[in-house]
Formats: sequence, structure tokens, C-alpha cells
Amino acid sequence: MELIKTYFPELNEKQLAQYEALYDLYTDWNSKINVISRKDIENLYPHHVLHSLGITKMMKFKDGSTVMDIGTGGGFPGIPLAIFFPEVQFHLVDSIGKKIKVGQAVAEAIGLKNVTFRHCRAEEEKQLFDFVVSRAVMPLADLVKISRKNVKKEQQNALPNGLICLKGGELQHEIHAFQKQAITIELGDHFKEEFFKTKKVVYVPL
Repeated sequence: MELIKTYFPELNEKQLAQYEALYDLYTDWNSKINVISRKDIENLYPHHVLHSLGITKMMKFKDGSTVMDIGTGGGFPGIPLAIFFPEVQFHLVDSIGKKIKVGQAVAEAIGLKNVTFRHCRAEEEKQLFDFVVSRAVMPLADLVKISRKNVKKEQQNALPNGLICLKGGELQHEIHAFQKQAITIELGDHFKEEFFKTKKVVYVPL
């Protein structure tokens, strides 16, 4: 939790309390429904919460924006982002019902009012959003193909509407087809922990 305070000193008391509550909530839920690998729950803040917040280094969503999180699992990156951007509406989608149940329970427990959830495959979601976000759920080309139909034409943010995803490791091959328009940032330039050395945020306008 100290990491979150260090990297994001602008957070208010309510936001800090919401982030603080995540550890006990996810630990409890994880013992019933495995949404985070058992040995990784100890690293909830660096590996899951802070990693999700890496998206803020690419984009500060304007108030009133709408964002869909594809393959959210138990709520990442959607829940940490929804705490960070209380005036932005997030819609979290996953094909596994019990994972959506965990996300809903956590959001309710911390009083998050700017999130909705849907148990479905991303291909089935037809609503329109300013941005689609995702955390390493599938190759970039597949994500672009699936999320293109969900991106609004009207713009209101600093970057054109599109896809922002968290990726790790060697990405040259994945990004090749989009390199003319994609923007990539290295999270290791923003967060000093070893975990972030190979982590990136990739943006593709759609």
C-alpha cells in the first residue's frame, strides 16, 4: 500500500481507504474463488493494483469518459482505475461468471459507484465506449479485432479513442502490424520495482 501512496501522492483520503481495503477483500475472496494465483496474493499492490494504474501513465481520462475493461477477471485493471478516476464510468466484462461475482462484491464493499459488470464474452458486448482497456488477456491483434466495434467515434480525451492494454515481455512481433499508430511506454521508466522492468502500456487508436 505504501507504494500506491508514494507513486500517487495526489490521492485523497477516500481513495486511499478504498485501495487499503482491497487487500483483505481479495485475500478473503481468493480463498473461496481463485482470481489471483495463491502465491501472488502477497504481491497484490505491486503486481495487480500498481500494475493496473500503469494505464494512468499513458492516459488521464477526462471526467465523463466511458471505459470498458475486457477480460477483467476479479477486477483488474478496472477496479483500481475506477478508484483513481471516480468521475469516469467503467464497464467490466469477463466470460467467467464467478470472477465477475468477485469483482462485483469488491466494488460493492468499497462503495464504488462508477462501475458496472457483465458476465459475457467480449464479442457479445455491443455498447460503445471512449476506450477499451485490458491486461494481457490475448494477443494485441485479437484485442484490436474484438474491441473495434465498441469504440465511439466522438472524441473527448487527449488521445483519440482506442485500446490501451498492459503487456509484458517481448512485444515486437505483436506490435509490428500496428507500429505506425501504436504508442508504447515502458512502465520501468515510471515504477522502479523489478516486476516492471519488462512491463509496458500499449495504446492503439481505433
